[in-house]
Amino acid sequence: MKKKFTLEIANPCSENFDNMIPNSNGSFCDSCMKNVIDLSRKTNSEIAKFITESKDKNICARLKVSQLEEEFQHNETSRIANLKYAAVAASVLITSNIAAQQKEPIKTEIACAKPNTYKLGKVVQSHVVEKEVLITIKGKLLEAKTNKPFNKEEYPNLILFINSSEKAVKINPKTGEFSISTQILKDSKTLMVTVSGDDYYLSKEIPFNINRVKGNVLEQNIIIASDELTKIYIAGGLGINYTQ
Repeated sequence: MKKKFTLEIANPCSENFDNMIPNSNGSFCDSCMKNVIDLSRKTNSEIAKFITESKDKNICARLKVSQLEEEFQHNETSRIANLKYAAVAASVLITSNIAAQQKEPIKTEIACAKPNTYKLGKVVQSHVVEKEVLITIKGKLLEAKTNKPFNKEEYPNLILFINSSEKAVKINPKTGEFSISTQILKDSKTLMVTVSGDDYYLSKEIPFNINRVKGNVLEQNIIIASDELTKIYIAGGLGINYTQ
């Protein structure tokens, strides 16, 4: 029988998951002396299996906020049904073995594959070259309402990716300053900016003008509203709401 359910965390925990002691299932929280199970990286089927195996347990978990909008389901089978299935499977196996012993080997013929045919001629390729330049982007990450750096207590460990930059750079928590190198198409009109930090995440396009690049350096501040930063992780006591 299929059972459907949703998850909820009624009272989110304010503890920083990254500061907890890691273990095989998640991390151990010193504040409440409990193990916090990290479900944020599990698939829906893995979560459904975990919930099935953890019935009636008091679970503290870490989830993506988006997982609170998901509906999960698992198949619940009775022990009797499992025994019936095992008996049928055993019966089929015995019958198959007897039948296999009574049958004579069947002669088989090997079908030869048709030989491959090839065509010879001149190969013509169409080359489309997109001009890329390596530039360094320097500026500050600022909050739109205050035009100041993000509060380092509320938004700790902010890092920045731009386009296909090989690695993220850390935002200076006091000044908001950053410097990052990335490849840019000369005819590009936008930059893809990704900002993340602990439980927060944002990815958006901002305007780009190649004419503003001087000596392979672009001076540009990135200004975003605090409510654009989406909270992606949440931790606390896990509630299970069965919908069927």
